[in-house]
Amino acid sequence: MKKLIILLILILNVYFVYSQNKIAHEVYFNTDEYDVPLTEENRLLLFISNLGEIDIESISIFGFCDDRGADTYNLKLSQQRADAIKTIFSNNEISESLITNVDGKGEILLKIVNEKSISKIRGLNRKVEVVVKPKPPKTKEEKKIVEEKKNVPEIIKGKLSVGDKIVFENILFKTGYSTVAKDSKKTLEDIAKSLVEREDIYFTIQGHVCCTKFSRDAIDRKTKKRNLSLARAKYIYDYFAKKGVEKKRMKYVGMRRKFPLGGDPKFDRRVEILITYVNDN
Repeated sequence: MKKLIILLILILNVYFVYSQNKIAHEVYFNTDEYDVPLTEENRLLLFISNLGEIDIESISIFGFCDDRGADTYNLKLSQQRADAIKTIFSNNEISESLITNVDGKGEILLKIVNEKSISKIRGLNRKVEVVVKPKPPKTKEEKKIVEEKKNVPEIIKGKLSVGDKIVFENILFKTGYSTVAKDSKKTLEDIAKSLVEREDIYFTIQGHVCCTKFSRDAIDRKTKKRNLSLARAKYIYDYFAKKGVEKKRMKYVGMRRKFPLGGDPKFDRRVEILITYVNDN
């Protein structure tokens, strides 16, 4: 039974441990290595994609080793493992500003439960622990204020001029993907209805990503291409077309990470529309 439990821990795609309002994930390493094994990287990427729907306050990353190396060696290796995980987070639309701790803790002392399972115990000690602390949930009053402030369908129905830019602030994307989060679908449908009614405007859909370096685009985890901002814009374009917005009124473009908003990084995983023509007739 114990062997089955250990096996399940190792092969689960992703798991969350809710304790004291925290979410935990562990990444396991091969002996004397800090390169993340492919299976473990895939598990971590799935974990990161699920974080896209969570309002994060902070992320802590702690590296560990088994008990077989010297103290100085284990401290260095555990730090390298923690740094490797931070790099994966940074390359997948998780802002470094949210990562408050990246620490190598050295070795975990061997606790012998069964002499025959020592190698497995050591394997579970060669790891990095990721601890994510979510922000407290918004109150009903706070949610109401946000909804009233960002009522994009109403903005579309109002007076618009060439050059106006409308940010779809309530349309949030899953980290690393061009598809929108569940909570955004109803709002997106309402926006599409407003655009169908506004036959007098033409616009460009601009897609954005967050947290990449040097204005590079992020990788679309579904296609493995580094064109995520373009993929997000095209997703919205295709959605609007399906809902009845004439294609001749729309264009789409990827803006990479050239124009961060400067606030919460999750709002840079966004789309917005730029009004390019208004028929005044």
